[in-house]
Amino acid sequence: MSLEYEPESGGQRRRRISDPLALRALAHPLRRRLMGVVGRLGEATTATAARELGISHGLASHHMQQLAKYGFVEQVAGKDHRERPWRLVATSYDWKEANATAEGTAAFDMLDQTLAEGVLDNFLAWQQQRKNWPQPWREHAGRHSSTVYLTQAETAGLTEAIDALLLRYVNERPIDDVASRPPGSVPVDFTLFVLPAIADVPPEEA
Repeated sequence: MSLEYEPESGGQRRRRISDPLALRALAHPLRRRLMGVVGRLGEATTATAARELGISHGLASHHMQQLAKYGFVEQVAGKDHRERPWRLVATSYDWKEANATAEGTAAFDMLDQTLAEGVLDNFLAWQQQRKNWPQPWREHAGRHSSTVYLTQAETAGLTEAIDALLLRYVNERPIDDVASRPPGSVPVDFTLFVLPAIADVPPEEA
């Protein structure tokens, strides 16, 4: 399996994915959660990840091995002779090339749905917990939505501008670089849904 990586500033390790099998391997909710634990801790053994998620060591090991098979995690030397910890191979992904084939598009759709379901789960969890957070956090976290009429070019420009705002922090703080996180920081998920009104007829190309 060919893995394509691109060097980035700030310690980011970016991977381009076009293999449908790799996308399908990633489209498993538990594997996404395991990668989240590894990224948050920087490195994590299977036993640590299993405890974090409240699952068996055997189940965690199986899915870690699947993630390793498709190049998403790798084992590194530990501090002693005990179980070797895992780390993320890449810290960001670009899977646009997967849409070049029907099989790739189907795999991308599967992954996209899994990610969207994870976002909804996180939002519902935030609703349950936000009363315990300080008021400044509550003011700026949660759901924000607007509807505006845009051309395709305007839509592309707006999403690129939003991405650029986030990219500064993404590049400064790779997701598994514990030392780059400022005091008081917590993981904050940003998900941008750009959804043309599906009741309308798609416009002709200008």
